[in-house]
Amino acid sequence: MKLQFLPALLALATSVAVAQGTKLWTQQRFDEFEKGTPKGVTIRSNGLLEPGPEGRQIALTPSTYIWAIAADSAGNAYTATGSPATVLRVAPDGKVTKLFSSKDLTVQAIAVAKDGTVYAGTLPSGKVYKIPAGVTDLDETKAAVVFDPAQTEAKPKYIWALAFDKTGLLYIATGGPAGIYRVHPAGAEKPELFFKSDEQHVRALAFDSSGNLIAGSDGSGLVYRIDPNGKGYVLYDAPKHEITSLAISDNGTIYASAVGGKGQTTLPPLPVQGQPSVSTTITFVQPGSVQAFNGNTVIPDGSEVYAIPQHSAPRKIWTDRDDIVYALHWTQQGLLAATGNRGRIYRIQDNGDYADIAHLEASQAVGFADSAQGLYVGTANTGKVYLLSHGPAGESSYLSDVFDAGVFSQWGRAEVDSSAANYELYARAGNIENPERAWSDWKKITPNNGPLGLEQARFLQWKLVLHPGASIGSVGINYLPVNVAPVIDEIAVVPGARVNAPPQPTQQNQTVPISFNEPSRPAVQFNESGREPLTGTRDKSAVTVRWASHDDNGDEMVYALYYRGNGDKETNWQLLKDKINERFYTFDASAFPDGAYRLKVVASDAPSHNPSEALTTEKVSDRFVIDTTPPSLSPIDAHLVNGKIHVVLSATDATSPVARAEYSVDAGPWQYVEPVGKLSDSLTEHYDFDAQIPPRQPGSAAPENPSEHLVTVRVYDRYDNVAAAKAVVR
Repeated sequence: MKLQFLPALLALATSVAVAQGTKLWTQQRFDEFEKGTPKGVTIRSNGLLEPGPEGRQIALTPSTYIWAIAADSAGNAYTATGSPATVLRVAPDGKVTKLFSSKDLTVQAIAVAKDGTVYAGTLPSGKVYKIPAGVTDLDETKAAVVFDPAQTEAKPKYIWALAFDKTGLLYIATGGPAGIYRVHPAGAEKPELFFKSDEQHVRALAFDSSGNLIAGSDGSGLVYRIDPNGKGYVLYDAPKHEITSLAISDNGTIYASAVGGKGQTTLPPLPVQGQPSVSTTITFVQPGSVQAFNGNTVIPDGSEVYAIPQHSAPRKIWTDRDDIVYALHWTQQGLLAATGNRGRIYRIQDNGDYADIAHLEASQAVGFADSAQGLYVGTANTGKVYLLSHGPAGESSYLSDVFDAGVFSQWGRAEVDSSAANYELYARAGNIENPERAWSDWKKITPNNGPLGLEQARFLQWKLVLHPGASIGSVGINYLPVNVAPVIDEIAVVPGARVNAPPQPTQQNQTVPISFNEPSRPAVQFNESGREPLTGTRDKSAVTVRWASHDDNGDEMVYALYYRGNGDKETNWQLLKDKINERFYTFDASAFPDGAYRLKVVASDAPSHNPSEALTTEKVSDRFVIDTTPPSLSPIDAHLVNGKIHVVLSATDATSPVARAEYSVDAGPWQYVEPVGKLSDSLTEHYDFDAQIPPRQPGSAAPENPSEHLVTVRVYDRYDNVAAAKAVVR
């Protein structure tokens, strides 16, 4: 039998009760404070806000990417850039001078000798150029080449890092294949292969106090210690495949950052812009280096930082699934990590504590260069140079994220956990999410002492100004949402379905999804947590109604259900059921006369309020029909005509159109029959048809009267109520 019913699902269940009353918006954890905007404020992993270094942008370069940065003794910064590939000198006052330009795609590495000579490694040519001190606007055709991979036996393709030893010899880290070459800056000797690795790239270099060269690889994530004679020893086999940076403390502890799970595929290709209308793609030999990746895609599994002490086992001291560590720099206050893809600078302690000390307005912070003026930081996307002060800023500020109370709210007392009073708190409010669009002015707030004194509004933001020595553990704002009435989003009425009812003998064991996704109107999407699908069992004697509702205050709700005939004669609503806690209700359809009806759902937030303050809302359903009475049939007029049974019959239903009919001769198979006029869409349908007499089945018993035949007709209305009639012909 064909089942004609409403389709699909709706997730719906009883909501969690949340009492109306004063609420508290609190920010006190690291992840909560990370949503705000610090300026010269350190966010510690234990949730404290403290004054941090002052950070300011001193230069915006014409290049998209700064890949490396170095500094000279006079406090000038030098940047290795890409798109276009240049070497720029940035003075402490922010003045930018171009020293070198190349037709290569990028200058990947840079180092400055004690005499001010600058060395730059380019990609993809893999050459290292010497730029004399005092020279400006030098191109690659005039600069001296101190390393050309074409003149080596291995012919490496990539230059990843440059470093000087105490005697002034230059060491070059290469990849494809991996190796370290040593160059005499004076050019008296040819470059020599100082160390050869079976890895694919040597990615990072640093010298320890004993003159050993520390190197990190890409391939197996190895950290080498290489003595002055070129003898290598693996200090650590990292869990990840690429060592991105190295730093060494005064006590000899080696720090290494790493990315990429071993066995994983390489990063995506590097898109590099040349001329404005031309783009080129370089695909690195597998595995590609994170240093060459300049997109904004998060590396799977993020980064890890390891400490390798001189006389104890290596250990992981920091990990983050979202940030990629591009560079490390050791200070007396802790290890600094430059990261992407959010432009964060972290300070990491050996015990695992860490702090976010700067948010830069760039996607990646890629390199450090120390100077007397402060710590230079180079960035990518876009290519900028920042200067971080060595000590805390004289005055710093922290701007919270925008808080949405959901509805108009009255703002109460501010609660601040602080060890001292050397800070100021400000707050502002508005009724649109963007604070720059007609919010109130900033108002200075006295913490822990009375209401904020702001107008009622939906959104709020606070700001802290910290002075030296300040430490803030948490900031909380009390607020009281203005009560708003509940909202009924949608109602669905499904005749012929029962929920949570035991099966009856006449029921079919087939589930009927109860849905708002009716063909006549679009589906309603609900994202409220805790809702589950609701299904019903088909039962012609029942009607199920369900509804979706919400309360912007999060109040618990209770419901009442009313009914009314759908016609001009009835104006009053009759109570069907009150004090309903669920969002559905099934009632007995047979208790109602056949006809068209509407239901009204009334929602109240009374369980969460004093009776005088409770609010209600209501919504009326679409028209639906209750029809539990089968059609009435006229007597069957049946006669034998030319070996067939000619049948004439009429069917009438008082409520819904006659939907279909079928007949059977001598208890044989049921056959569909069309009414006169073929369309079955009226309250009365006439049937006039010839029924075939089925042949007697082989092996069946012979009837007592072979000339006698029984014809039976069943007629259904639109709601599957059925009536049957029969006739005997001879």
